[in-house]
Amino acid sequence: MKVSTENKWYVIRAVSGQESKIKDYIIAEINRLGFSSNVEDIIVPTEKVIQIRNGKKTSKEKVYFPGYIMIKANLSGEVPHIIKSVTNVIGFLGETKGGDPIPMRPVEVNRMLGKVDELSLETENISIPFVTGENVKVIDGPFNGFTGTIENVNEEKRKLEVMVKIFGRKTPLELSYMQVEKI
Repeated sequence: MKVSTENKWYVIRAVSGQESKIKDYIIAEINRLGFSSNVEDIIVPTEKVIQIRNGKKTSKEKVYFPGYIMIKANLSGEVPHIIKSVTNVIGFLGETKGGDPIPMRPVEVNRMLGKVDELSLETENISIPFVTGENVKVIDGPFNGFTGTIENVNEEKRKLEVMVKIFGRKTPLELSYMQVEKI
């Protein structure tokens, strides 16, 4: 069997929600055992998600492929065993039972890494915390203090159409997400 000295991309299956911790454990273990020259890069693909809580924007990193870690390495000798022995690592994607890990095809790598780059450059996408029919209170603008019901959510404009009772008559208002809060 020819031993490859080339670094290739592999996907490690891991316990979902622990990806960053597992990545750190793998790096520490590889360095501790002196195999750091075999591992070129380890990536946990994430995207930035903005949530609005209590009228404030909060930015949060969210794992894009839960349960998967990408690693560029030369998996020869002990390296695959070291990685598999790390707590919460399930194994390599595509390996047959008892077989060798299968590297990703260049097309897949480019697609995945392209997506990773795209996610880091992408304007932050806001997770919409409002739904039609929900009651909200206006906290900004000329109608501050009024309460109303959401009639429509426009995700592209990031606006809400809120039906507010003014002088006993229902009046539709177009407000941004930041101008209202849930009751």
